[in-house]
Amino acid sequence: MSRVMIIHTGGTLGMRGEPLEPTEFSTDLHESLPELETFAEVEACVACNLDSSDVGPREWKEIVRIIGVERERFDGFVIVHGTDTMAYSASALAFALNGLDRPVIFSGAQRPLAERRSDAKRNLIDAVELATRDIPEVGICLDGLLLRGCRATKSSNRLYRAFESPGCEPLATLGVDVALSSSIRRPNTLFFADGRFEAGVVVVFVTPGMDPDVMRCMMQSPAIKGLVLLTFGLGTAPNREKAFGPVVREAVDRGVDVLVISQALGNVDLARYVNSRALHTAGAINGGLMLPEAAVTKLMHALAVYPDAEDRRRYLMWNVAGELG
Repeated sequence: MSRVMIIHTGGTLGMRGEPLEPTEFSTDLHESLPELETFAEVEACVACNLDSSDVGPREWKEIVRIIGVERERFDGFVIVHGTDTMAYSASALAFALNGLDRPVIFSGAQRPLAERRSDAKRNLIDAVELATRDIPEVGICLDGLLLRGCRATKSSNRLYRAFESPGCEPLATLGVDVALSSSIRRPNTLFFADGRFEAGVVVVFVTPGMDPDVMRCMMQSPAIKGLVLLTFGLGTAPNREKAFGPVVREAVDRGVDVLVISQALGNVDLARYVNSRALHTAGAINGGLMLPEAAVTKLMHALAVYPDAEDRRRYLMWNVAGELG
């Protein structure tokens, strides 16, 4: 029988009361889901017990540490996590767990485990089932789908199918049978974990007529080490009176990495238009197909791991965990 570790971080699944607050997860788990023991040897541990809006680099590092220490004892891992920032945490672990050779499955719920009509029970059972399979990726499992962690984004606060993966098919679909995708990635290096992340990354969402001085003012802070720029279309931004190119150049000259992704669901091509080429000429990095959650966490990881700017640029443009499609 496969051995699965469930790592609890908090979130709606394990909450009670009004307003919702964290409870003792291990007790609730064994009382509510005794059937887990029928298909896996399950052991639970608590990394933290937080609303997911409070989960960040410190907690990611602890989860990575636990997986690194316990990896040889378990065939897979399930991480119970709030849905609000689950895609950020799943992306972070996809970059931190290099050469991953077993499943790391994030799951949670839109309604607490203790409530009627909760989706928590099915999601946890599905996640543990998937953690016993040959899926060496970080994934997000809710409502009968397993999505690649670094290609997922939260799309609904009310529906049980809370996540989407634009342009990327599910890694698994759970119905009467469990159907695995042929697109599941396989490790091409030995496993090593590196849970370092630089928190000083901000996001700027470009809007029509936006004054780039807003970004210029932000760049004055020494706390900012990296910036994700959400541009229009294939990577365009204003380039006339209020041009973004000069501000990007100022940021790069100050040692701030600027990673460009699109507000649209699609690829960035900084060579296609004059307005996008201006960003490339200024030193911006092409983020390709990355979603915001993946772009932010990949930049955080790159800044912490690679001291050299050119090494970071190469890493950010390399398809590390399927985040670029």
